[in-house]
Amino acid sequence: MCARRPTTLRVNALRASAQELASFLRERGVRFRTVPWCAQAFVLSEARERDVEQWDWYQEGRLYVQSLSSMIPALALEPQPGERVLDIAAAPGSKTTQMAGMMENQGRILAVDPDAIRAERLSYNVALQGCRNVDVRVGRGEKIGSEMPASFDRVLLDVPCSGEGRFIVGAPSTTRAWSRKLVTDRARLQKKLMASGVQALRPGGVLVYSTCTLNMAENEDAVQWALETFNVETEKMPFSIPGSWAGVSRGRDPGISKALRLFPDAEREGFFICRLRKKA
Repeated sequence: MCARRPTTLRVNALRASAQELASFLRERGVRFRTVPWCAQAFVLSEARERDVEQWDWYQEGRLYVQSLSSMIPALALEPQPGERVLDIAAAPGSKTTQMAGMMENQGRILAVDPDAIRAERLSYNVALQGCRNVDVRVGRGEKIGSEMPASFDRVLLDVPCSGEGRFIVGAPSTTRAWSRKLVTDRARLQKKLMASGVQALRPGGVLVYSTCTLNMAENEDAVQWALETFNVETEKMPFSIPGSWAGVSRGRDPGISKALRLFPDAEREGFFICRLRKKA
């Protein structure tokens, strides 16, 4: 990816509707288009994020600037009103607040992050967006499973990763932190978080595993390990995304083909998303 992507955002369903946001944009003369697979998402043709940050709608928490790819994991998880949901490594809260809107502020979301400063930002976004069903906790996601076994209907596991899906050609800052050791270290952490997430999930519950990286060690191989280690199975996505690819199942469990791969393009970051169900 070498060009600047357009600004993308979603309406905060707890404070406004997509129709109201569309009217707001038209009144301001902002060119936009909607996204077929996400009714709350908007792509702005010209306005930049710094422009959006000046709008009263942004400052009042009626919209959230978020990449299109980042919206997919919550859509794959499908949290329902009244359920108990665990969001591991939740900061800064884009997916947490998205799920609160999907749940209509009913039920509970436990949003966990190990970094106290990032957790403060998470708490700020939760409050700004009016998410009353979210509890923020500073803590290690690896320990939640043993502390709260079989306690959640759904678990979102958007894990720390090597970030290859965010690389931009000509922008060294996007690749500077990458190394083979980082991939190895992240893959080791991801397995610990996966184990914790599965343990925290009730039998019959759904877990979505996602990364913003491209290598198989952090994606298909992590899912393969989970299938071999735990009583889980992959599930098909509840939607289709134009331009997406299936997970690479060659040499692995054929169910991994139900996962979703997005390669970086003019509008989206690279992402990997897999939906798993814990067998009863």
